[in-house]
Amino acid sequence: MRIGLAGLGTVGGGLLQLMESGRLGGGALRVAAVSARNRARERGVDMSAFRWFDDPVELAADPEIDVLVELIGGSDGPAKKAVEVALARGAHVVTANKALIAVHGAELAALSEKHGGKLLFEAAVGGGVPIVKALRESLAGARVMSVSGILNGTCNYLLTEMESSGRSYADVLADAQRLGYAEADPVMDVGGFDAAHKITILAAIAFATQPDFAHCAIEGVDAVTLTDIRMAGKLGYRIKLIAKAERIDDAVALHVRPTLLAFDHPLASVGGALNAAVVEAEPVGRLTFIGKGAGAGPTASAVAADLIDLLAGRAGPAFGRPLAELAPVARATPKERGRFYMRLLVADRPGVIAAVSDRLGREGISIESILQMPSRDAGPVPIVLTTQPCPREALDAAALHIQQLDAVSEPPRVMPIEETDASPRLWT
Repeated sequence: MRIGLAGLGTVGGGLLQLMESGRLGGGALRVAAVSARNRARERGVDMSAFRWFDDPVELAADPEIDVLVELIGGSDGPAKKAVEVALARGAHVVTANKALIAVHGAELAALSEKHGGKLLFEAAVGGGVPIVKALRESLAGARVMSVSGILNGTCNYLLTEMESSGRSYADVLADAQRLGYAEADPVMDVGGFDAAHKITILAAIAFATQPDFAHCAIEGVDAVTLTDIRMAGKLGYRIKLIAKAERIDDAVALHVRPTLLAFDHPLASVGGALNAAVVEAEPVGRLTFIGKGAGAGPTASAVAADLIDLLAGRAGPAFGRPLAELAPVARATPKERGRFYMRLLVADRPGVIAAVSDRLGREGISIESILQMPSRDAGPVPIVLTTQPCPREALDAAALHIQQLDAVSEPPRVMPIEETDASPRLWT
């Protein structure tokens, strides 16, 4: 099986080294040609053995290539065109490109089915964590109720490091960029978009629907402060960026957002750059997957697993079922009810807490706990409160009024709270 490898970055280089080890396919898998932007870059592998294409689309069109491995990235541009060209001539495609699958997965699956080439993307979600295969194969007979998890290692590293080091978000991000954990432009990660691409893919497989990235509500970690981290800790919680897809009646809700997790929540202890996913399904109950979600080794290993499936004839439809059986997703936009964290920045003067409490009371919201940081100068001070279970709609309405108080310096910061059992939040 002759492989054309498009993209020779971290993962592409890792795959070449894995192929050279001789552990894959007993010699039946062979990289025949490659494509990348820079020929001169040192990659730790003898590149003279491979035919070189400057244009990945030309590589994809080469009739001597049986499988295109696309590791370029991006939802459009040369990555999309190369995959389309390969599938249109009946070649197989293996990709780690979560943005491409989340945004264009349905049309690419249609090309795959029409022309006979398989489309596989185990490496697109979770790196070396086999969550795509588990949903597509092992849980094919179960009724999945929800999939949630920590799906972006960069965000998880930032939040973990802020908590352990006591440094600000900006300081930790600068270090992460210097160490290569975060991109020079980190918006795709810290803005929550990378996690949203991944949960969109998992939702499509779990609920047998077409991927619907546009439905995902997205909130990143760039507004989480060290004060939030510290105050949450004092209250017994840890902040994580949680991506979640839930079945609500016959519809699906999708969101990515920072969430306070109780210390003994199954995802709260997942630190550093690790990824984790929790699947709730009937009749199997709760399944948890934890592992390295990025890097040369884990992601290349996931690509290799797809190649071996192709070689063994085990590859099925892209999303576990033929496209005709994937319904357009019914979008759920339920009214949320639960416990919430609210952080305020206020002037340190009498009557402020009473005014805030009054506004919450008018919306029928009861305060469960309240913390105030000591005032060290004449500037504004942070106040944090948690609520009893209440409608999110009512809390948002109260927040709009609270931010108009003269003593309040900035809009309130609101995050949901999940308790130990990780049970689904209440929706009406």
